[in-house]
Amino acid sequence: MPELPDIVVYCERLAARLVGQPLVRVRLASPFVLRTVDPPLGAAHDRLVHEVRRLGKRIVVGLEDDLFLVIHLMIAGRLRWGAPRAAVPRRLGLAAFDFPAGTLLLTEASSKKRASLHVVRGAAALASFDRGGLEVLDADLAAFRAALRRERHTLKRALTDPRLLSGIGNAYSDEILHAARLSPARLTEALTDEETARLFAAAVTTLRDWTARLRAEVGEGFPAKVTAFRPGMAVHGRYGQLCPRCGAPVLRIRYADNETNYCARCQTDGRLLADRSLSRLLKDDWPRTLEELESAEP
Repeated sequence: MPELPDIVVYCERLAARLVGQPLVRVRLASPFVLRTVDPPLGAAHDRLVHEVRRLGKRIVVGLEDDLFLVIHLMIAGRLRWGAPRAAVPRRLGLAAFDFPAGTLLLTEASSKKRASLHVVRGAAALASFDRGGLEVLDADLAAFRAALRRERHTLKRALTDPRLLSGIGNAYSDEILHAARLSPARLTEALTDEETARLFAAAVTTLRDWTARLRAEVGEGFPAKVTAFRPGMAVHGRYGQLCPRCGAPVLRIRYADNETNYCARCQTDGRLLADRSLSRLLKDDWPRTLEELESAEP
């Protein structure tokens, strides 16, 4: 799922192309992507774009007459920029937004079709999409600490809960926790003040650095490869590869459709976090420390 750095860059490049332009029309290739009926989609046609901004992991296109298009890419949704009246891709295409300067294409590489488009009118209607999470890059340590301790969760869950913190998902939470040298299974209530400060600094640095990297990568173009798995990441998506800090193998915890990656040596004092499916299978053979894992290898 595109997270804060990706969404920020999307918004910046969209704003450069769309602000001051009229939305000529929207062509729907999949009727299921549109989740609202009032106001009708046609109300947005021929309205000038006056802003593009991020709301959590959503992209908001503000139009004249107090109208807003709210786009949520979910896991597999992506945006492409094409020539005026560009054709909607047959298999992946959900919608096309036609502007005089070009066409914004909304696609989704999944059969589940979770990406969505809402058309709403007014600030109150738009505010209903705000999950309430703290914007880490606009916050101070005290606000971050209060948000983190609002509920009792593991750090992994707290970082990715949009009601607590805004814009962070599976990928960047792994990177933040690795940078902070903290276990994804650590409970929020157990953090010391020093650890909380370390986590806050890691979150700010990670989100800022990756936003800058993606911004530089795109330049004046448009994001063409938005992915949760990037070569420069320390642990996310790098299961079995070596931690760039200490050289230990990157490990993982699988649950449902998600995977958490971490370095046991850097983050858990060498202890392996039990993957429930593997723990159940291996029982007493499941290693409890990194040293046990390494010694079991041929």
